[in-house]
Amino acid sequence: MTPVFRLAERSDLPALAALFERSFRGAFAHLYSDADLKTFLAQFNLEAWAKEFDDPGYAFFVAEAGSDLVAFVKLGPPALPVERNGPAVELRQIYVDPDWTGRGLSGPLMDWAIAEARRREAQELYLTVYVGNPRARKLYERYGFVAVGLYAFMVGNQADEDIIMRLAL
Repeated sequence: MTPVFRLAERSDLPALAALFERSFRGAFAHLYSDADLKTFLAQFNLEAWAKEFDDPGYAFFVAEAGSDLVAFVKLGPPALPVERNGPAVELRQIYVDPDWTGRGLSGPLMDWAIAEARRREAQELYLTVYVGNPRARKLYERYGFVAVGLYAFMVGNQADEDIIMRLAL
């Protein structure tokens, strides 16, 4: 089945929340204690998703196969500790269902994210990537992102080392 890409709708929020948790667990659960993982994922409840969805500073784009969401990207206001050179947007999340990894979904999600950042007149697009995720880092580098610093990404009480990456738009 070929996925369809579209803007997210409010009715997608429960599926987005489930996709995020499934994807995060699939990629990273082995790195954390159960308690840290539970604490981290608790931040991403439906109320939190709805608050971001209703905020015009955020934007969500999804891939849907049949009636299932299989991937998404979320943009939001920049919050990373970097010195910006102008208006910026942050790629907050990009996740693909573990069963859909490697099927070419990341490219269209990235294309949309960059186009949306430009549409918002951003001059820079930022993101973070876990140092132990070379596959994602290669994707970002292919799009022209460059490393500009390090960031302590908290999962519960555990601080992971993330790389802050920047794309000049």
